[in-house]
Amino acid sequence: MSVSPGSLPHPSLASPDSVRDAANPSVAMLPLYVDLDGTLTYTDLLFESVLLLIKRNPLYLFLCCIWLLRGRGNLKAQIASRIELDVSLLPYNNELLAYLQHQHVAGRRLILASASDRTLVQRVADYLGIFDAVLASDAATNLKSKIKLQAIVADSGENGFAYAGNAAPDLAVWAHAAELIVVNASPAIVAQVQNLKTPALIIPPRPFQWRLLIKALRLHQWAKNALLFVPLMAAHDLNADRWLATLLAFLAFGMCASATYIINDLFDLASDRAHPRKQARPFAAATLTIPFGVVLLAVLLPLSLWLAAAISLPFFGLMLLYVVVTLLYSARLKQIAIIDVLVLASLYTHRILAGGQVSDVVISNWLLAVSLFMFLSLALVKRCAELEFMSGDGHVSLAGRGYRTSDLSYLIAMGIASGFVAVMLLALYVDSQVGGAMYPHAEILWLILPLMLFWVMRLWLKVSRLEIQDDPLLFAITDRSSWVVAILVACVALAASVGGMS
Repeated sequence: MSVSPGSLPHPSLASPDSVRDAANPSVAMLPLYVDLDGTLTYTDLLFESVLLLIKRNPLYLFLCCIWLLRGRGNLKAQIASRIELDVSLLPYNNELLAYLQHQHVAGRRLILASASDRTLVQRVADYLGIFDAVLASDAATNLKSKIKLQAIVADSGENGFAYAGNAAPDLAVWAHAAELIVVNASPAIVAQVQNLKTPALIIPPRPFQWRLLIKALRLHQWAKNALLFVPLMAAHDLNADRWLATLLAFLAFGMCASATYIINDLFDLASDRAHPRKQARPFAAATLTIPFGVVLLAVLLPLSLWLAAAISLPFFGLMLLYVVVTLLYSARLKQIAIIDVLVLASLYTHRILAGGQVSDVVISNWLLAVSLFMFLSLALVKRCAELEFMSGDGHVSLAGRGYRTSDLSYLIAMGIASGFVAVMLLALYVDSQVGGAMYPHAEILWLILPLMLFWVMRLWLKVSRLEIQDDPLLFAITDRSSWVVAILVACVALAASVGGMS
């Protein structure tokens, strides 16, 4: 949860122990030094900064290796000088902030002491407005562990100090602190701190929940990969080996898609935190950490590409192309109006092409044309739904995208037109099948047209009523009418093909 300037935690949110400590004169006299990464915020500013730098230009990774040769302090300083981190959107620990506000009101001296670069730490201190001073790293010094202790002792004098931290490097500081505050620490760290001295305050970490992992992997988005089976269904092919190969391709594409969603979320932290609903995503809210996301990525992406290569080299090539285009989309293309929805529509269609390659089914131009226009309509549904909600919140633009709320009427017109063009192309296809061998009763296929028109028109009506949040796929999966339409379309296609299936 991010903290806005007017929504810092109110003192009443603090625990009774916090209130008691704030009222204790002997405790309040000690200057309190507060760690930033993992303590005051649930994230790490170095990781956040590296992501921003890589998003700006991936080649900076090589420069980071060179900067690191001159020390971690130099690395942090070089990165901080090249990025703009919006500290107002960071996921702050609101329980700790409430406690610190009590201490600030009571007149206690608060110092933000962090191993992050001074430039960024000072921005956080200025934004929160409760700290009297800042101790942080610079190009020559990495303020961590014993070096941080030396800086704190030099600043506090011989009267003692209090320290709030969360990790193993903080043990060196806690060992010399008169008052210990443990925030967001693992049970092992808490036990080590308790061996030193009884902490004055312990703020536990947020519990890990498996649903957060499922949410980060976007398992519901795997439904998009059912498009791999479309060529087999369109060709009425019942060959078991081909269906098994396509099933393996479905698993490979699913893992690959989950990996790319993680990349997208990591690159999109700031815009997700500025979004009224996306701010709850695991990486944006820091309920899952950036290093954890990198580990997931390092497992899923190679595994998916290995499975794709085992299926066939051409399919591996298509998967690799999907990864490259998705990365370009996450890094830059999603910020360019119109280009973003065209890329999304192409990525949907790409799955059909991949399915045709795996199953060795020749895909007709009709199928590609209908798919491209229908997926373009769905991509525009996603953008229009986002703009509808953002305009309702008083925003004039869509964070991290190239659209303004004033574009909404034009995008809606484009989306409805794309959907109608897809239905028109489907009508031309049905007409071309009259008398064909694949559909002995092709005239029955005309019944699909009113069903598709109903679905497209109803989808856009839902957008105008703000009944679709931003994901048309999730809406379709959970919408009863969409399931009814899908079943009826399948029944019509089956009736038209009786006698022509092989």
